[in-house]
Amino acid sequence: MEKQSLLFEMSQKTPTVLWNDSCSIQELTNSIEINNAVGATCNPTIVLTVLKKEWDTWKERIPQIMKEIPTASDDQIVWKLTEEMSLNASKLLMPIYERDKGKNGRLSIQTNPKFYRDPETLLEQTERFNSLAPNMIVKIPATAAGILAIEEATYRGISINATVSFSLPQAIAVAEAFERGLTRREKEKKDISTMGSVCTLMVGRLDDWLKVVAEKRGIIANPWVFDWAGVAVMKKAYKIYQQRGYRLRLLSAAFRNHLHWSEFIGEDVVI
Repeated sequence: MEKQSLLFEMSQKTPTVLWNDSCSIQELTNSIEINNAVGATCNPTIVLTVLKKEWDTWKERIPQIMKEIPTASDDQIVWKLTEEMSLNASKLLMPIYERDKGKNGRLSIQTNPKFYRDPETLLEQTERFNSLAPNMIVKIPATAAGILAIEEATYRGISINATVSFSLPQAIAVAEAFERGLTRREKEKKDISTMGSVCTLMVGRLDDWLKVVAEKRGIIANPWVFDWAGVAVMKKAYKIYQQRGYRLRLLSAAFRNHLHWSEFIGEDVVI
């Protein structure tokens, strides 16, 4: 085993945990061993990256899928690959899932972004992805339709990862929807003990957009100031989550510099 990293030390000494932003088997294996990663993610973009890295593993499987589903569109083939890659990666995380009783050890699989306005179709895909393995966590966008889907999926006992989330109002709307779903389950005496939902804030993308806005409006600012916008939202959201007792964690994503993760070490968050 290679030397364990400072991220490994972080996970041992603080509540902060690391998820690997890929479902590549080789990368995830290394991340678990070296950095003590306790989660991972998959989406169509990641699938393309994994295909390039692990082509020898998948080059024969793609023609097989085409034979198994002869009418499949290119999109359907990609989503089938997404499911299979997610399932493979989830097996590496299962011991962590069992050890941490569902809080960690999950593979985050993304719903189709084309459905961002359709709560029923989002729920249908969410149900399917959740059925792939016990330790799946399903990405649902924090859109108006997605908020409806998040509440209902939570009520059905599905752990969710709210994605496409950039702002404080979105983070609060996600938490409120999650709480409504949990409350409905609790009233019916349904189990919530192994649910491990998170709300992702794409801190770096907020910084990116503010830089675009500033340029469009002719706003001159110190060049470093926009690097703190996403950090500020994450910290404000965390404070509100703690004050209100929301029962899901925040996840920081879309890194552009070390502030987007180093500023959060020590708290009960995912990076």
